[in-house]
Amino acid sequence: MTKLQRQFSTSDRLFALLDDALTTVFGHPAQRRPTPGAQQIQAEDTSEKRRSAQLMRVNHTGEVCAQALYQAQAITARSDQIRKTMAGAAEEENDHLSWCEGRLEELESRKSYLNPIWYGGSFMIGALFGVFGDRWNLGFLAETERQVVAHLEHHLKKLPADDYRSRAILQQMKSDEANHATHAIEAGAKELPAPVKRLMRVAAKVMTTTAARI
Repeated sequence: MTKLQRQFSTSDRLFALLDDALTTVFGHPAQRRPTPGAQQIQAEDTSEKRRSAQLMRVNHTGEVCAQALYQAQAITARSDQIRKTMAGAAEEENDHLSWCEGRLEELESRKSYLNPIWYGGSFMIGALFGVFGDRWNLGFLAETERQVVAHLEHHLKKLPADDYRSRAILQQMKSDEANHATHAIEAGAKELPAPVKRLMRVAAKVMTTTAARI
Protein backbone atom coordinates (compact mmCIF):
# COMPACT_ATOMS: atom_id res chain seq x y z
CA MET A 1 0.00 0.00 0.00
CA THR A 2 1.44 3.39 -0.97
CA LYS A 3 1.36 6.58 1.05
CA LEU A 4 -1.38 7.93 -1.21
CA GLN A 5 -3.69 5.02 -0.38
CA ARG A 6 -3.61 5.38 3.40
CA GLN A 7 -6.08 7.43 5.41
CA PHE A 8 -3.96 10.52 6.04
CA SER A 9 -4.84 14.02 7.19
CA THR A 10 -4.33 16.85 4.71
CA SER A 11 -0.95 17.75 6.18
CA ASP A 12 0.10 14.09 6.19
CA ARG A 13 -0.86 13.81 2.51
CA LEU A 14 1.19 16.90 1.66
CA PHE A 15 4.25 15.55 3.47
CA ALA A 16 3.78 12.16 1.80
CA LEU A 17 3.49 13.85 -1.59
CA LEU A 18 6.66 15.86 -0.96
CA ASP A 19 8.49 12.70 0.10
CA ASP A 20 7.33 10.91 -3.06
CA ALA A 21 8.45 13.83 -5.21
CA LEU A 22 11.91 14.04 -3.64
CA THR A 23 12.40 10.28 -3.86
CA THR A 24 11.28 10.22 -7.50
CA VAL A 25 13.57 13.04 -8.63
CA PHE A 26 16.58 12.80 -6.33
CA GLY A 27 16.38 9.50 -4.44
CA HIS A 28 16.57 5.80 -5.20
CA PRO A 29 13.01 4.42 -5.37
CA ALA A 30 12.49 0.94 -3.94
CA GLN A 31 11.18 -1.69 -6.33
CA ARG A 32 8.68 -4.47 -5.61
CA ARG A 33 9.54 -6.73 -8.54
CA PRO A 34 12.97 -8.01 -9.60
CA THR A 35 14.59 -6.27 -12.54
CA PRO A 36 13.74 -8.03 -15.84
CA GLY A 37 16.76 -9.47 -17.60
CA ALA A 38 19.02 -9.09 -14.57
CA GLN A 39 20.44 -12.59 -15.10
CA GLN A 40 21.28 -11.97 -18.75
CA ILE A 41 24.98 -12.05 -19.58
CA GLN A 42 25.79 -8.68 -21.07
CA ALA A 43 28.86 -7.73 -23.09
CA GLU A 44 28.82 -4.18 -24.40
CA ASP A 45 31.30 -2.08 -26.36
CA THR A 46 31.67 1.62 -25.66
CA SER A 47 29.63 2.91 -28.59
CA GLU A 48 26.71 0.58 -27.85
CA LYS A 49 26.76 1.52 -24.16
CA ARG A 50 26.43 5.19 -25.08
CA ARG A 51 23.52 4.44 -27.40
CA SER A 52 21.72 2.31 -24.81
CA ALA A 53 22.39 4.86 -22.07
CA GLN A 54 20.85 7.65 -24.12
CA LEU A 55 17.70 5.61 -24.70
CA MET A 56 17.42 4.48 -21.09
CA ARG A 57 17.93 8.04 -19.83
CA VAL A 58 14.93 9.10 -21.90
CA ASN A 59 12.90 6.19 -20.50
CA HIS A 60 13.94 7.07 -16.96
CA THR A 61 12.74 10.65 -17.47
CA GLY A 62 9.49 9.28 -18.86
CA GLU A 63 9.01 7.34 -15.63
CA VAL A 64 9.72 10.46 -13.58
CA CYS A 65 6.92 12.14 -15.53
CA ALA A 66 4.67 9.12 -14.99
CA GLN A 67 5.17 9.28 -11.23
CA ALA A 68 4.27 12.97 -11.22
CA LEU A 69 1.16 12.37 -13.32
CA TYR A 70 -0.09 9.50 -11.19
CA GLN A 71 0.61 11.27 -7.91
CA ALA A 72 -1.24 14.38 -9.08
CA GLN A 73 -4.16 12.41 -10.48
CA ALA A 74 -4.45 10.34 -7.31
CA ILE A 75 -4.85 13.37 -5.05
CA THR A 76 -7.35 15.07 -7.39
CA ALA A 77 -9.50 11.99 -8.10
CA ARG A 78 -13.04 12.20 -6.72
CA SER A 79 -13.62 8.45 -6.41
CA ASP A 80 -11.78 6.41 -3.81
CA GLN A 81 -11.65 3.52 -6.29
CA ILE A 82 -10.06 5.71 -8.96
CA ARG A 83 -7.60 7.02 -6.39
CA LYS A 84 -6.61 3.47 -5.48
CA THR A 85 -6.30 2.58 -9.16
CA MET A 86 -3.95 5.51 -9.71
CA ALA A 87 -1.90 4.69 -6.63
CA GLY A 88 -1.63 1.03 -7.62
CA ALA A 89 -0.45 1.93 -11.12
CA ALA A 90 2.07 4.35 -9.59
CA GLU A 91 3.60 1.44 -7.69
CA GLU A 92 4.24 -0.43 -10.93
CA GLU A 93 5.61 2.75 -12.50
CA ASN A 94 7.92 3.02 -9.50
CA ASP A 95 9.37 -0.36 -10.47
CA HIS A 96 9.99 1.03 -13.95
CA LEU A 97 11.73 4.05 -12.47
CA SER A 98 14.00 1.87 -10.35
CA TRP A 99 14.74 -0.53 -13.23
CA CYS A 100 15.74 2.32 -15.55
CA GLU A 101 17.90 3.94 -12.91
CA GLY A 102 19.65 0.65 -12.19
CA ARG A 103 20.29 0.05 -15.88
CA LEU A 104 21.75 3.55 -16.25
CA GLU A 105 24.16 2.77 -13.41
CA GLU A 106 25.18 -0.47 -15.15
CA LEU A 107 25.81 1.52 -18.31
CA GLU A 108 27.93 3.99 -16.30
CA SER A 109 25.67 6.84 -17.28
CA ARG A 110 23.50 9.44 -15.56
CA LYS A 111 19.94 10.62 -15.22
CA SER A 112 18.68 13.73 -17.01
CA TYR A 113 19.54 17.01 -15.30
CA LEU A 114 16.10 18.32 -16.29
CA ASN A 115 14.10 15.75 -14.30
CA PRO A 116 12.95 18.27 -11.64
CA ILE A 117 11.48 20.48 -14.36
CA TRP A 118 9.74 17.59 -16.08
CA TYR A 119 8.39 16.34 -12.76
CA GLY A 120 6.89 19.73 -11.93
CA GLY A 121 5.33 20.19 -15.35
CA SER A 122 3.88 16.69 -15.41
CA PHE A 123 2.43 17.10 -11.93
CA MET A 124 0.58 20.27 -12.97
CA ILE A 125 -0.80 18.59 -16.09
CA GLY A 126 -1.94 15.56 -14.10
CA ALA A 127 -3.62 17.76 -11.49
CA LEU A 128 -5.39 19.76 -14.22
CA PHE A 129 -6.98 16.69 -15.77
CA GLY A 130 -7.87 15.41 -12.31
CA VAL A 131 -9.76 18.61 -11.58
CA PHE A 132 -11.83 18.13 -14.75
CA GLY A 133 -13.27 14.92 -13.30
CA ASP A 134 -12.53 11.23 -13.04
CA ARG A 135 -13.54 10.29 -16.59
CA TRP A 136 -11.19 12.91 -18.06
CA ASN A 137 -8.57 11.85 -15.52
CA LEU A 138 -8.83 8.28 -16.76
CA GLY A 139 -8.96 9.42 -20.38
CA PHE A 140 -5.68 11.27 -19.99
CA LEU A 141 -4.17 8.21 -18.31
CA ALA A 142 -5.32 5.90 -21.12
CA GLU A 143 -4.01 8.17 -23.88
CA THR A 144 -0.72 8.72 -22.06
CA GLU A 145 -0.18 4.98 -21.77
CA ARG A 146 -1.08 4.37 -25.43
CA GLN A 147 1.53 6.91 -26.46
CA VAL A 148 4.07 5.41 -24.07
CA VAL A 149 3.53 1.95 -25.57
CA ALA A 150 4.23 3.38 -29.04
CA HIS A 151 7.34 5.12 -27.70
CA LEU A 152 8.64 1.90 -26.11
CA GLU A 153 8.06 -0.03 -29.34
CA HIS A 154 10.20 2.57 -31.11
CA HIS A 155 12.97 2.30 -28.52
CA LEU A 156 12.96 -1.49 -28.68
CA LYS A 157 13.78 -1.18 -32.37
CA LYS A 158 16.57 1.34 -31.71
CA LEU A 159 18.34 -0.60 -28.94
CA PRO A 160 21.60 -2.38 -29.84
CA ALA A 161 20.74 -5.95 -30.85
CA ASP A 162 22.66 -7.54 -27.99
CA ASP A 163 21.46 -5.23 -25.20
CA TYR A 164 19.36 -7.96 -23.65
CA ARG A 165 19.01 -6.33 -20.23
CA SER A 166 17.60 -3.05 -21.50
CA ARG A 167 15.35 -4.94 -23.90
CA ALA A 168 13.90 -7.10 -21.12
CA ILE A 169 13.17 -4.00 -19.02
CA LEU A 170 11.42 -2.18 -21.87
CA GLN A 171 9.37 -5.21 -22.83
CA GLN A 172 8.02 -5.56 -19.29
CA MET A 173 7.37 -1.84 -19.11
CA LYS A 174 5.45 -2.01 -22.39
CA SER A 175 3.27 -4.82 -21.04
CA ASP A 176 2.54 -2.91 -17.83
CA GLU A 177 1.71 0.32 -19.67
CA ALA A 178 -0.70 -1.48 -22.00
CA ASN A 179 -2.45 -2.97 -18.96
CA HIS A 180 -2.76 0.46 -17.35
CA ALA A 181 -4.42 1.82 -20.48
CA THR A 182 -6.82 -1.12 -20.61
CA HIS A 183 -7.78 -0.74 -16.95
CA ALA A 184 -8.40 2.99 -17.42
CA ILE A 185 -10.67 2.36 -20.39
CA GLU A 186 -12.58 -0.34 -18.51
CA ALA A 187 -13.03 2.08 -15.60
CA GLY A 188 -14.80 4.59 -17.85
CA ALA A 189 -12.09 6.71 -19.47
CA LYS A 190 -13.33 9.50 -21.71
CA GLU A 191 -11.73 9.75 -25.15
CA LEU A 192 -9.62 12.89 -25.42
CA PRO A 193 -10.11 15.34 -28.32
CA ALA A 194 -7.67 14.95 -31.21
CA PRO A 195 -5.97 18.36 -30.60
CA VAL A 196 -5.19 17.34 -27.02
CA LYS A 197 -3.64 14.09 -28.20
CA ARG A 198 -1.49 15.99 -30.70
CA LEU A 199 -0.37 18.42 -28.01
CA MET A 200 0.59 15.49 -25.78
CA ARG A 201 2.70 14.02 -28.58
CA VAL A 202 4.46 17.36 -29.12
CA ALA A 203 5.23 17.68 -25.39
CA ALA A 204 6.52 14.10 -25.34
CA LYS A 205 8.78 14.84 -28.31
CA VAL A 206 10.27 17.84 -26.54
CA MET A 207 10.87 15.76 -23.43
CA THR A 208 12.51 12.85 -25.24
CA THR A 209 14.75 15.13 -27.30
CA THR A 210 16.01 17.16 -24.35
CA ALA A 211 16.35 14.21 -21.94
CA ALA A 212 18.52 12.34 -24.42
CA ARG A 213 21.07 15.17 -24.37
CA ILE A 214 20.76 17.00 -21.05
